[in-house]
Amino acid sequence: MAQKPSIPKGTRDFSPSQMIRRNYIFNTIRDVFKKYGYLPIETPAMENLSTLMGKYGEEGDRLLFKILNSGDFLKKTSADDFEHPEFNKLTNKLCEKGLRYDLTVPFARYVVQNRNDITFPFKRYQIQPVWRADKPQKGRYREFFQCDVDVIGSNSLLNEVELILIIDEVFTKLGINVEIKLNNRKILSGIAEIIGEADKLTDLTVAIDKLEKIGIDKVNEELASKGLTQAAIDKLQPIINLDGLLKEKFPKLMGILENSETGLTGINELMTVLKHLKELRLNNKWSFDLTLARGLNYYTGAIIEVVAKDMKIGSICGGGRYDDLTGIFGLPDVSGVGISFGADRVYDVMNELGVFPEESSETTKVLLVNFGDEEEKYCLKLLMKLRAAGISSELYPDSAKMKKQMKYADQKSIPYVLLIGTEEIKSEIFTLKNMHSGEQQKVNFDELINLLEN
Repeated sequence: MAQKPSIPKGTRDFSPSQMIRRNYIFNTIRDVFKKYGYLPIETPAMENLSTLMGKYGEEGDRLLFKILNSGDFLKKTSADDFEHPEFNKLTNKLCEKGLRYDLTVPFARYVVQNRNDITFPFKRYQIQPVWRADKPQKGRYREFFQCDVDVIGSNSLLNEVELILIIDEVFTKLGINVEIKLNNRKILSGIAEIIGEADKLTDLTVAIDKLEKIGIDKVNEELASKGLTQAAIDKLQPIINLDGLLKEKFPKLMGILENSETGLTGINELMTVLKHLKELRLNNKWSFDLTLARGLNYYTGAIIEVVAKDMKIGSICGGGRYDDLTGIFGLPDVSGVGISFGADRVYDVMNELGVFPEESSETTKVLLVNFGDEEEKYCLKLLMKLRAAGISSELYPDSAKMKKQMKYADQKSIPYVLLIGTEEIKSEIFTLKNMHSGEQQKVNFDELINLLEN
């Protein structure tokens, strides 16, 4: 019995029409990246596990796809390893590599390995797939594309401002109304200090990052389970529920964090960025969100998250500053900041809202009808001229019935069909049919080119 074809859960095939739309997203984002002076790189799909483990927190480590060692993958293990298994210990013996979880950690590894060939500050973009062993659900996949842009080797807050301008321009071009939420990890560090739980910063940020999804009661339960005292949790409540206008929030927060140098530094950094944004008049709304935490361990400064205003799907772009990610690989004190566009969620939002431009679904611009052997010869030469002029065109491969050829053009959403029979060859005046309106007109070659180009 033949095997029923299938793919792993959380992965997808993409049809030509879907790929055309996805490429529209990739090309739009890439064009903006290039406009701001960022250069492309690529890194391998798999990295050494030693590169990936410990960079994303305990939850991130569990979501890494590990790759079994090739050959005899059990050769480094013993019976005792299976009788008394320790997750990390056994994993390290069975697997030396894993699929990348994001593009930021591989980028940090790349920077360290290639530091002698890089001009700092180094501005790079990267558009590649990543993998996470997550539970598949709407808007969450196990294989998905990220479009990252980072600048490393500079502490300037102008880099944060530039990344927010990139976010604003990308989503304006894609036709998605978004809100850009901003916070600073130093503010969260200051809060952890003030409530007396400075050593629990990671647990605090991981829990707060889930606030919108699970609510304050569940967040408090998680904090208690991680060992935070009830007194600390009680102190936290009025802080994360801080409300009011922006000009009211900052004085209140500065009062709360007056004894935390780290916290005050975070407030000043965030205020500097927001002052620039106020002057630049973005197309999309931005806001200060004190509960924005982003659970990744490596963030140390600005935190950025973008959500679609017209559809609930979670974050569609996010990022932040990381002051010493390269230090893990032997290059300390090199600060970086970056953002990542979730291309798959962006696609889902655009598809749901119907904001893809109509032309993004077109492939071939004009189909030449095949009337027979003599017409084929003429059409092949004409095709060369059309393609040389940059017109995407094709000749139907068989001299089939007209109805069949027209159906082919219709199903592929080809907007024009060119009919060239014996009379058209003699006169070099062709019949062009508009498949949208059904209208036909006589054109010579120059008129044909001009019409198709416009």
